[in-house]
Amino acid sequence: MAQHGKFDCIIIGGGHNGLVCAAYLAKAGRSVCVLERRHVLGGCATTEELWPGYKVSTAAYVISLFQMGILRELRLPQYGLEILPRNPSSFTPLPDGRSLTLGPDAAMAEREISKFSIRDATAYPRYNALLERIAATLEPALNETAPDPLPLPEHWRKIGMGKRLRDGKKLWQLHGALKALGADLPEAVEILTGAARPILERWFESEILKATLATDAIIGAFTGISSPGSAYVLLHHVMGEAGGARGVWGYVRGGMGGLATALEKACRDLGVDVRRESPVNSIQTDRHGACGVGLEDGTQLEARVVASSADAHVTFEKLLDPQVLPEEFRTAVSRIDYASASAKINVALSEPPQFTALPGTGVMPHHHGTMHIGPTLDYLDRAYDEAKYGEPSSSPILEMTMATSVDETLAPPGKHILSMFVQYAPYKLASGTWDERKEAFADRCIEVLAQYAPNVPKAIEHRQVLSPLDLERVYGITGGNIMQGAMSPHQLYCFRPVAGWADHRTPVPGLYLCGAASHPGGGVMGSCGKNAATEILRDKAW
Repeated sequence: MAQHGKFDCIIIGGGHNGLVCAAYLAKAGRSVCVLERRHVLGGCATTEELWPGYKVSTAAYVISLFQMGILRELRLPQYGLEILPRNPSSFTPLPDGRSLTLGPDAAMAEREISKFSIRDATAYPRYNALLERIAATLEPALNETAPDPLPLPEHWRKIGMGKRLRDGKKLWQLHGALKALGADLPEAVEILTGAARPILERWFESEILKATLATDAIIGAFTGISSPGSAYVLLHHVMGEAGGARGVWGYVRGGMGGLATALEKACRDLGVDVRRESPVNSIQTDRHGACGVGLEDGTQLEARVVASSADAHVTFEKLLDPQVLPEEFRTAVSRIDYASASAKINVALSEPPQFTALPGTGVMPHHHGTMHIGPTLDYLDRAYDEAKYGEPSSSPILEMTMATSVDETLAPPGKHILSMFVQYAPYKLASGTWDERKEAFADRCIEVLAQYAPNVPKAIEHRQVLSPLDLERVYGITGGNIMQGAMSPHQLYCFRPVAGWADHRTPVPGLYLCGAASHPGGGVMGSCGKNAATEILRDKAW
C-alpha cells in the first residue's frame, strides 16, 4: 500500500554528503527526510560485517579531507566519531629488498630518502612546502560553492543580481589568492593542469620516491601519470586536517561507517527522518519545479526541495523525466566522463603481511600507513597502458591499508583486515565480463603482493572482490567511478557537473545536487553536502 508524507526537503542518498546536507537543513529548522536505498548508511564510506567478527570498510578506507568546520558544527566527536592518525603514513617495498617509509616525522623522512638520494632528501621538504602553499590557497575554494563564470544564457537571466555579485566576488578572491603565490604561480598552474610524471622527474631522481608520490596522483582515476590533469590529485594528499594535522590521513575507529553513524545521530537529534532500504525510482515535478519523489515500493513523498547525492547520470537520466530538462543541459550531462579503472579487494588475514624488505612478525610500524606496490614510474605507466586497451593490468598497482594495526575493534584478536585498492581494472573490458574475470584478477593481485610479502596467500581466511561493475551495482556509482565523475580539469570547479550549473542548482527549480557530482568532487570531504545546504537555504526562505 502506498504511503504518503510531506517534508520541506528530501535528500536522495544516505552517503556522508547527503547526511551532512540533511543535518544543516534541519539545523536551520527545515523538516528533512533522507532516503537510502541500501540497508546501511554512508554510501562508499561504510562499514559492514562481511564475516563474523570482521568489520570491513568495504569501499572508502581513509579520511583526511573532511572539513574540520563540519566536525565542530555538527559535534561529530560528541556523537562518537574518532579519527586515528597514521604514523608512518606510507611504505613502499622494492623487489630487491630495500624500502622507503615516509610520514609526518621530517627527520625520519630525510633518513629514509637519503638511503636512495641525498639530493632528494634535501628537495623533499621544499616539494612538500610548495604543495602546502598551493593547497592552502585553494582550500577556501573547496569550502564554498563554485562560481558560474560561464553560465548558460537562460540560466544567466534567472540567477539574479545577488548571485552574480557573489560569483564575481569569489572569482576576484581566487584571483587574489593565486596572485599571492607570486613566484610559485607557474608551478601551481602546472600542478593544477599538468601531468604528474614530468613534475616529479624534475624534482627528484630516485625511482622509489617518484613512484611512491606518483601513485597518489592516479588513485581513483582512469588516467596515467603522464596524462595531463594527473598532477592535481597530488594536492589532495596535503589537504585536510581531519587526520590530526595537515596532510595526515587517518582511520575512523570502527571503520569508515563510523562517520555515517555519527552523522546519523546528529541528524536524528535535529529531527531528520532517516530511512534505510528506501530506494527512490523517480523525482517528481510539476509546473513549479520539483515536488517530491516516488519510491520503488509505491510510497509517494512530497517536498518542494529535493537534493540528490547520486551522480548526474542517475539523477538526470534515470530518476528524472528528461523532458523537463533543457536539451543543451541533457546533452552536457550525457557527455560527463565516468571512465573508471578501480577495483577493491578486502581480505581477512590470520597474520599481518610479512614484507621481505622489513622482516618481522606481528604488527610493525610500516603496517600503520598505506603500503604501495608500484616500484617505478615505468611500472605505473605500463599498468595504465594495458588498461587503455581494455585489459586489467597484469602487474597491477596496489595501495593497501591495514586499519587493524591501530584499531583493535575491527577484527578478532590476532586477526587483521587488509584493504587493497587496485588499479588498473577498466570498467569496459576488451573481452569477457567482470563477473567472469574478477576472481582471476584478484588472484593475480595476491600473486603480485606475494612477491613482496610471501606469507600473505596462506594467511588469507576470507576475501571480498569488488570489480568496477560491482562498485556500480552496490554503491550506485556510474561506471564504478568513485568520484561520481572523473576529476579532470574540464570536470572540476566551475565545470562540475557541467558548465553553467556549478552552484548545486539544476534547471528544475527546487532540485539540487549535494553529492560528489558537484563541486568540489570526490573524496570524504562533506563540502558538497554543506555547500548545497547553504544554497538551498539561500533560495528557500520558508
